[in-house]
Amino acid sequence: MKNKSIAIVLLFSFLTLAACSDELARFSKLPEDATILAFGDSLTNGNGALPSQSYPSRLQQLSQINVINAGISGEISANGLKRLPGLLKQHRPQLVIICHGGNDILRRLNLQQTKANITQMIELAKSYRAQVLLLAVPTPSLLVTPAKIYAEIAESTQTGIDHDTLSLVLKNNRLKSDTYHPNAAGYRLIAERLFQRLSEQGAI
Repeated sequence: MKNKSIAIVLLFSFLTLAACSDELARFSKLPEDATILAFGDSLTNGNGALPSQSYPSRLQQLSQINVINAGISGEISANGLKRLPGLLKQHRPQLVIICHGGNDILRRLNLQQTKANITQMIELAKSYRAQVLLLAVPTPSLLVTPAKIYAEIAESTQTGIDHDTLSLVLKNNRLKSDTYHPNAAGYRLIAERLFQRLSEQGAI
């Protein structure tokens, strides 16, 4: 009974963090000539599907806004943090979608360092006056739930977060090309859900 009570408290705390983050997730309207930088690893790159079927490509089709696919397969967050400043300087995006940390989780790297790296990514993007949307990456477990660091990052940085989309896709075998990557249908669903969120929250 005690363990069940603790689990309920932890779940409530997670949902509270999520709700608070979503309340902070209102976006300013993007101009027609805006650039969105989709930044991450293989989930952004589109492994498991054709380049035209990646979620950044699908999101560009839906939004009619230029979306840069800045995903590198296998990249860990420490290397992503080193790469991001050059991309921000080159593209000057109005919105950055960050989907990083999955390889850190798979390699069992120190997640507090991962948390710090992603936090710095968000701070860098905001220093370029870009709006930021964070995608929570799930842990490779039976339940396929988001790693808790993402809600913590969103709360501490007051950044909008999508908690559920990647977990929803990666727990459905019909939407996956392998254990860790979506297929074309999975990437399409990611793009559709991101487009809906950005539309509802005023960006598009």
